[in-house]
Amino acid sequence: MNDPVALVAAFLRSTPGVPGDAVTGDLVGREAGEVTVYLEHSGGFRLIRNRMDRWDIEYDVYHPEREGAVSLALVCRNALLEDLPGMVVNDALILDVEEVSSPMYLPDSTSREHVYGGEISLFVAAGH
Repeated sequence: MNDPVALVAAFLRSTPGVPGDAVTGDLVGREAGEVTVYLEHSGGFRLIRNRMDRWDIEYDVYHPEREGAVSLALVCRNALLEDLPGMVVNDALILDVEEVSSPMYLPDSTSREHVYGGEISLFVAAGH
């Protein structure tokens, strides 16, 4: 089984318009004000007689400017929904991607940074 966060991170790092060094599954060492695309595995389950996995992934875009946060979140959203289905990433065949929640404004309660976050479900062929 692949790490769902590593899989989405690899995809987004190669996506035009997404700063590759900003994509992470870990906020350790991150400084407030740095552009960051933070990925978190939020759940999932096995489907259809062990032939497919559903992985839920939240993505949060931190940016010093609100317009930058929403713009980058929408670039991520479009790439995940339009470009990722049908691809093989880190040996995982992505069968489909479904939106759980479109990007919404979620300012960080501690740093007060601008954050837009959304959630997707990846449908991945089992055994990949």
